[in-house]
Amino acid sequence: MSDTETEQSQDQEGLGAAGSQLSTAPQEDTGALPGLGVIGWVRWFWRQLTSMRVALLLLLLLSLGAIPGSLIPQTGADAGKVEAFRAAHTTLAPLYDKLGLFHVYSSVWFSAIYILLFVSLIGCIVPRTWQFIGQLRGRPPGAPRRLDRLPAYTTWRTTADPEQVRADALALLKKRRFRAHTAGDAVAAEKGYLRELGNLAFHIALIVLLIAFASGQLFKSDGTKLVVEGDGFSNALPMYDDFKSGSLFRNDDLVPFSFDLKDFKGTYELSGPNRGTPRTYEAKIDYSVGADGKTRAKTVQVNQPLKIDDSKVYLVSHGYAPVITVRDGKGKVVYKDAVPLLPLDGNVTSQGVIKVMDGYHDAEGRYDQLGIRAFFLPTYGGGASVLSQFPALLNPVLNLEPYHGDLGVNSGLPQSVYQLDKKHMKGFKDAQGKQLRANLKPGQTMKLPGGAGTVTFEKDVKEWAGFQIVQEPGGAWALGGAVAAILGLAASLFIQRRRIWVRAVRGADGVTVVEMAGLGRSESAKVPEELGDLAGTLYDRAPGAPGTHEDASHAVPAEGAEQ
Repeated sequence: MSDTETEQSQDQEGLGAAGSQLSTAPQEDTGALPGLGVIGWVRWFWRQLTSMRVALLLLLLLSLGAIPGSLIPQTGADAGKVEAFRAAHTTLAPLYDKLGLFHVYSSVWFSAIYILLFVSLIGCIVPRTWQFIGQLRGRPPGAPRRLDRLPAYTTWRTTADPEQVRADALALLKKRRFRAHTAGDAVAAEKGYLRELGNLAFHIALIVLLIAFASGQLFKSDGTKLVVEGDGFSNALPMYDDFKSGSLFRNDDLVPFSFDLKDFKGTYELSGPNRGTPRTYEAKIDYSVGADGKTRAKTVQVNQPLKIDDSKVYLVSHGYAPVITVRDGKGKVVYKDAVPLLPLDGNVTSQGVIKVMDGYHDAEGRYDQLGIRAFFLPTYGGGASVLSQFPALLNPVLNLEPYHGDLGVNSGLPQSVYQLDKKHMKGFKDAQGKQLRANLKPGQTMKLPGGAGTVTFEKDVKEWAGFQIVQEPGGAWALGGAVAAILGLAASLFIQRRRIWVRAVRGADGVTVVEMAGLGRSESAKVPEELGDLAGTLYDRAPGAPGTHEDASHAVPAEGAEQ
């Protein structure tokens, strides 16, 4: 090998050492085949799994796998929609069942991607973390033999002593928050460690997000409750109208609290093109936490839930509950309660059922049951109008359609409180022999034929509010992980890790030669600019020797370096 080739080889080794460890990214496997034996294949598989490209591929697969969960009805979210989908798509439904598309987030294939991504991220983070710690404990590498081969380079001659130049350079670099030390005839400095710290923070935040997402799915609970003004709710499983939870949820995990609905207020636009549009929905409640908790007042509004530990109480719906009084043939009050009716449109046209199951006797004293279909219009428009004209109580009218017989509640089969099964019911007939129907205003009474009793629409019309109680234990962790991921990603994108070397040696003529060079992890204008600024400051302390014309205020690319 010639002297020139030897010198070039040494220069390349020096440049390689100077630029080494500017990143904590683990070394990627170049694709070489594994060695013979099980251990060789295991090592090869582990290196592939923990590589960055595989982690990105798994993250992409996880995102793609979540798409069916948002497009196809899920059993955990709405079992009724799933059954309707099965009935409407008899060919696709069996295929979806085999692929687990009706329960995507708990399917085997989605869980496999999730776990592999989790393992891949940990496999990436652990070696990077130890490597980064090692770099923090170490020192920046010494200067290459040929600084003029680095991308950013400048030089000048000065009469200052080399020792003084190096001391001034060391002080200057430390003042600019570089980690610097003297190595032989040069000062080595490095800056931008927060870039790698942000990179690690981003990956750790992804793991936190995965854990938070998993815990939220496994331990979450989600239920709804309709509460009429004056009634209350206690956060216990039997109190819910509808409830679903994660696979690892236990009843004891419910946050102990209760609340009473004191008043509900809704206001609406009275005129203009937006007439009837809700302006405010407010539910005033008194709540307490625990068995002996202090009672506190709170106004729950749309998108402004009540927060108690990991639980959030959202206001999600609203309607009316007319107060109905039913008397039997002897005038005895057998039923008096506010009956919540379900809205059918934006003007709160509502319907429901009044069921009198116990205590009612007809005119002849025989035990019977009543089922009364109710149709409520908060603002009756008059005439043959069957829909409310406005959502507020401007002209309320209650239409009643009574039946008697067997409600079927003693059969043991579940039934909706808002629907009436008329298989074993008979309608009350009016004077023309038609089904009895009557429109009542507040305070009016409908008489049942044959002295069978009366039904009174009381003047008091209560309102009800629908609440959704959500408990997600991983919510705070997910928010923290998301914020940390954004900050870490921003740090890894906008902070550049770079190195600066300052060499000062006495030349053959006795004049000190100062060389400064910079190297970044990637090509950037910041390194030459920063080097020029540092060189200008150091030049003021060690100005050029008389008779020289070097200008160190700007760092320029070294000869032969990429422009």
